[in-house]
Amino acid sequence: MKILVTGATGFLGTRVCQKLNEAEHTVTALSRDPSLAHRFVPSLKSVFRWDSLNETAPIEALEGVDAVIHLAGESVAGRWTDSKKRAIRESRILGTRHLIEGLTKLQAKPNVLISASAIGFYGDRGEEHLTEESAPGSDFLSGVCRDWEAEAVKAESLGLRVVRLRIGIVLGPGGGALRAMLTPFKAGLGGPMGSGHQWWSWIHRDDVVGLMLHALQSDLSGPVNATAPNPMRQGVFARTLGKVLKRPAIAPVPAFALKMLLGEFSTELLSSKFVLPKRAQETKYQFQFPELELALSEILK
Repeated sequence: MKILVTGATGFLGTRVCQKLNEAEHTVTALSRDPSLAHRFVPSLKSVFRWDSLNETAPIEALEGVDAVIHLAGESVAGRWTDSKKRAIRESRILGTRHLIEGLTKLQAKPNVLISASAIGFYGDRGEEHLTEESAPGSDFLSGVCRDWEAEAVKAESLGLRVVRLRIGIVLGPGGGALRAMLTPFKAGLGGPMGSGHQWWSWIHRDDVVGLMLHALQSDLSGPVNATAPNPMRQGVFARTLGKVLKRPAIAPVPAFALKMLLGEFSTELLSSKFVLPKRAQETKYQFQFPELELALSEILK
């Protein structure tokens, strides 16, 4: 297939492009900086310049494309200042809106749009077991995810099959959630965040990519939780990471310290989301890394 990727230079995007290329698909990209995209992902067939906040996606990039994988968006990591929150929201809502506007101009449209979302959709849900049928939460990130997905769903009226991939805490080498955690853990200063009782719904980066490939090749549509089938309490996550690194993991990070350091973003680390990949399992996706220790051992080998 010919597949267009947005966010190709990101932590997920680079791996997606690599795996699509290995599968002998033709991969193109939309990027604010085509020269940077070519450097990050040399396998890209072509890169088209796109200012996603201000411009409709260029029709020349979309013509002849069989599928679109839409990953572009401001990272949610870091202190949530007003400007950071605005960037998080606008990069997702406006970017997706402008992508769909470009698709409307095509005579022959792609078959499928795989659009990233996040388990932030569900908000802080304590012990509740969450599937794709669960209602959204009511906090900032829940609202962003809800509106983000609403923009993506508009592609259904154009005849596209739309998959909304609600991605959990992504683990992989060189980036993602582990990057900030490794330094204190390697120094023997790692431990649970807050009470450590909150559920973390994690996933290995290769399983996120695997689910995208699965979605391309199946008839999946609608919301799909991209999380491993075995969520972990955060304290158990910390102990497992310490075990793999052969370091103690007993130095707790108090909730108040996280709130002082990260402001509102700390709620994403302290909130509880027990998210299950019901749709993935119903459609027989085989997780490469269903267990946390297996995933961390592969990443940190």
